[in-house]
Amino acid sequence: MLATLNTPPIDWFALAPALALLAAGGVNLICAVFVPRGDRRIVTSVICALGFAGALVAGALLFAHSADGHGVIADAIQRDRLGALTTMIIAGSGVLAVGTSFAEPMSDDHIAEYYALLAWAGAGMVFLSSASSLLTLFLDLEWFSISLYILCAIDRELVGSLEAGLKYLIVGGFGSAMLLFGSALVYGATGRLEFHEIAQVVQQQGLSHDALLVLGLALMIGGLGFKASAAPFHMWTPDVYEGAPTPVTAFMSAATKAVALVLMLRVLTTAFPQEAHLWTIAIAVIACTSLAVGNLAALVQTSVKRMLAYSSISHAGFMLIAIAANNALGGRALLYYLIPYCAMSVGSFAIVAARERELNKPVTIESLAGFGWERPLLGGAMTVFMLGFAGFPLTGGFVGKFYVFSAAYDRGWTWLIIVGVAATAVSLYYYLGVIRAMYFRPSEELQLAPVAGGSPPRELVLQTAVTAAIVVTVGSFFAVQPLIDAARHATEALFL
Repeated sequence: MLATLNTPPIDWFALAPALALLAAGGVNLICAVFVPRGDRRIVTSVICALGFAGALVAGALLFAHSADGHGVIADAIQRDRLGALTTMIIAGSGVLAVGTSFAEPMSDDHIAEYYALLAWAGAGMVFLSSASSLLTLFLDLEWFSISLYILCAIDRELVGSLEAGLKYLIVGGFGSAMLLFGSALVYGATGRLEFHEIAQVVQQQGLSHDALLVLGLALMIGGLGFKASAAPFHMWTPDVYEGAPTPVTAFMSAATKAVALVLMLRVLTTAFPQEAHLWTIAIAVIACTSLAVGNLAALVQTSVKRMLAYSSISHAGFMLIAIAANNALGGRALLYYLIPYCAMSVGSFAIVAARERELNKPVTIESLAGFGWERPLLGGAMTVFMLGFAGFPLTGGFVGKFYVFSAAYDRGWTWLIIVGVAATAVSLYYYLGVIRAMYFRPSEELQLAPVAGGSPPRELVLQTAVTAAIVVTVGSFFAVQPLIDAARHATEALFL
């Protein structure tokens, strides 16, 4: 007689966002076989966009119907508003990335696989945002990482694409190994995989100063730091961002950072609350290092993609300040900050992609000369994004930094505010330098792009994505209260 296998009940509603993206990727693989080559790009891009849109809608429904966060599927994942809001941020970034990808000069032979991998990477991130055990954490991390490794190297005709994929694979594998080894040490110390059970065992058995647990925690912070591209775990970021196809870079810069930082917040506050006296200091030091490395290195960059890569390292530092604060205000600050940041990040890389297609070469600060006059919409959008990154008013970046500094002040860490303000002041040089190049270069210095037909291509899909990013960037400044309320509902279970 066969033994019966007891399986846990499955909450299909909680899995709906990931399933929508998995389905989109699967359908795109079928399209790779049955859809004619000439129609493949538009069909697969629409399917991928529908997958991300479906995940966005499902995330919104989950947010509305998950006020009481609880574990599902044998506590493998957590159905709560934190995961739902993160899902919406990832899915929104995915929709913008699809719009950025549509006119990318990539061979139609593998375009269906490209959109399938993009959807599957999003599905892995969505699943990871709700992870509630060490096992689920690692499996989901590898799920989306493998998709991104391939996406970075998918365009074999792009100089540096294969190199970017290889570097990301090697360094990302090292970061994953750190995370896995750290998880193993934590499991060895506590005998538990679920985050909340780890905290219970540590409290009951007094393991706060156990060397095995502390070492495991340190390795896990390092592994998550790799994924968040925080210094000193950032070494892969500039080369990979520069070498990968620009739409892939756009998606990575937003979604990967969002899920890594939210996961770090969930893991540290849920599994290691008794070790807060250790990890808050560690995160604060990493934040300061990221701010210093990101801003100082960005000052000397001539490539716009490398400059934006170091800018992303700097912004990781700002968001890590919110995590280091370890208070309810910090949790709200992180979730709010991610909304305009992701829009600005995808939007700025979308504009770089448009300029690359005009010039047919990498974009430098010099080659942006006159861009604001040639392409008024994209030039104006780039201005908005640069001002938002710098934290100017009328953009969500201003409010995000204000809330981050408020969280640090509430914690009593005035020194961290001083570091953040100094980093912001330094960043003005290279952010305003982009605007100067687009508008304020003397006319004899302008190097206009040679474009066949006398005018640059309109790229309506990309311009629509950029416009949507502007709406989020500016709209988040005026819709502060609803977004902060959503962030408060998402994080209230972490800081009871």
